[in-house]
Amino acid sequence: MTSIDKAVHFEADIKNKVKEVAIDMKNVTVSFKGSKGTFTAVKDIDLQIKRGEIVAIIGHSGCGKSTLMNTISGMVLPSEGEVIANGNVVKGPGPDRGIVFQNYSLLPWLTVYRNIFEAVDSVFKDKSTTEKHEIVDHFIQMVNLTPHKDKLPSQLSGGMKQRVAIARAFAINPSILLLDEPFGALDALTKGSMHIELLKLWNLDNRNKTIVMVTHDIEEAIFLSDKVVVMNNGPAATIKEIVEINIPRPRNKKDIAHDPEYMRVHDQLLSLLFDKFSIEDE
Repeated sequence: MTSIDKAVHFEADIKNKVKEVAIDMKNVTVSFKGSKGTFTAVKDIDLQIKRGEIVAIIGHSGCGKSTLMNTISGMVLPSEGEVIANGNVVKGPGPDRGIVFQNYSLLPWLTVYRNIFEAVDSVFKDKSTTEKHEIVDHFIQMVNLTPHKDKLPSQLSGGMKQRVAIARAFAINPSILLLDEPFGALDALTKGSMHIELLKLWNLDNRNKTIVMVTHDIEEAIFLSDKVVVMNNGPAATIKEIVEINIPRPRNKKDIAHDPEYMRVHDQLLSLLFDKFSIEDE
């Protein structure tokens, strides 16, 4: 094969990678039966997310953001339609989809190290104990927690706990990472630091990992995402609009705050979220 042929094949591989769909939600409706009848959380959701994309889902409380996340994870199954992840119909949770919650979900009786090791040990059955320890050591180092690896969760700050949760999720190497408002309870400085840690880990994986994030924070959504999915209010919430974030990476928070595209997208998202809540003269 000539160098020209190799270049052509390389370009074809890149294009195929770009076109590959990691998550495909087809006509998804999720309803729950209760004592007062049937409640429909989301309705007729059609959404495609490509491999390696970071996608944020935003909207008012009760608009079904977490419900959508849970259908991708497999913890909630659609009443109608289907969710396809990595080419397979989602019928339940699986190791190809990791999830990080706002409340950290760490085991309080285990150290930082053991919290991550238990996850690695349960997923990588074919690896030796030495290999598993190498994986844990690597990701603890990546989130700068090596000096704290023998501490219990109760001895950690909120930001540290979230770093443990993210390191644990990345350590099992899911191709899809789901973040359900993981930074919502953190102060602004810690949140900013966590954004950088997340992007470092994403870059470490050559940006192959697909990340879907639920957030209420418009600035967070713009800084991290390739596109933002804006939800209509529930019940029976639908997708109001999908906004592309055409800001080159890597992004610097101070720089992009004055970028015309950042300001345009910020105003667009604000308008989409708050167009029904304007104050009118009496």
